[in-house]
Amino acid sequence: MSLGKNIQFLRKLHNKMTQEELAEKMQVSRQTVSKWELDAGYPEIDKVLELCDLFSASLDNLLREDMTSFDDSYSDLRIEKVKSFKYTAYTVISGDPETDAIDRMRKTAIAAGDKTPDIIGWDFPCVSQEQRSVHRLHGYTAAWVIPDGVAPQGGCEVAVNPPCKYAAITVKDPMSAPFSIIPNAYKTLMAYIQTNGYGPPDVPPAVGCFERSYFKDSAEYMDIFVAVK
Repeated sequence: MSLGKNIQFLRKLHNKMTQEELAEKMQVSRQTVSKWELDAGYPEIDKVLELCDLFSASLDNLLREDMTSFDDSYSDLRIEKVKSFKYTAYTVISGDPETDAIDRMRKTAIAAGDKTPDIIGWDFPCVSQEQRSVHRLHGYTAAWVIPDGVAPQGGCEVAVNPPCKYAAITVKDPMSAPFSIIPNAYKTLMAYIQTNGYGPPDVPPAVGCFERSYFKDSAEYMDIFVAVK
């Protein structure tokens, strides 16, 4: 754990704050902030408490945790206004629910005439302790975002997600190590939300968080969204 790296991490999360801007808020010189981040000097306890207040972090976060999961795999932290969209969803609980759920939704979309479907997904939380620990099962919901003028066949239930702001992050090559990269992306995104004071929406949308995977320049990317106020 490095206090300096944690300070630098939180500074960058806080709307890409510069060392000069942090120095002004802390009423110290830029060189002092630079020394903090290089672990060449340490802030006094009153400044540590001010840093905690500024970044909405606890003393444990700042002094004991390694908060530097933000690296080249994660980029473009942002707030997006997502328009209302219609969707139909399918949930699977199994050893590999993502593949099964996404495949089902893709086939549903293609059968309805949508040849390039927009598929999103999110973890399904209603899995028992026995299913998780004994049977090694987990749940996943995949959803097809239905374009205008297209209707699903076979009596699929259609829901509407209202317009909402989402905090978002882009992950590169998420499947190279999905059980570390994706959870760390969520951790980074939640730190970004907390550090910048974005609270949950007053009226939570139907889809509180979701993931969308796609390919660009022969590389796989994943955008992760969490609803905010």
